[in-house]
Amino acid sequence: MKLILTTDVPGLGAPGDIVEVRDGYGRNFLLPQSKAIVATKGAEKQVATIKRAQLAREIRGTEHANEVKQALEKLTVSITARTTGDGTKLFGSITTVDVAAAIKAAGGPSVDKRTIETGGHIKSIGSHPVSVKLHPGVTANVALVVKAG
Repeated sequence: MKLILTTDVPGLGAPGDIVEVRDGYGRNFLLPQSKAIVATKGAEKQVATIKRAQLAREIRGTEHANEVKQALEKLTVSITARTTGDGTKLFGSITTVDVAAAIKAAGGPSVDKRTIETGGHIKSIGSHPVSVKLHPGVTANVALVVKAG
């Protein structure tokens, strides 16, 4: 059975890989748990376009990662959020998606939300340290300022 993996399966492959597995393994484990989809010509074309887009966004080495790190560390990223009655706590929290959008809006490079580490939930007004893992061994520290809105 020919399948396209949608998640990382240990010992089998990474997302987007086209694998050949036994019928029972695919039908009874991979497909019901949404770890794979059946490989059709349309699905294979879609996977190819997704991989091309990922390669375009991917950081291509330590030199490129260091350039992006310098660009990120120059930025001061600010987010305006709603607060509670006392004015110090937020309704909800600031997520990595919010941080990635704020970095892009501040003129920085586009950063994947999965590479951002906030050190826990950001639920208060003020300055918070945020790290962005760009490449193995290269991490950028970004100053995040949360303001009341």
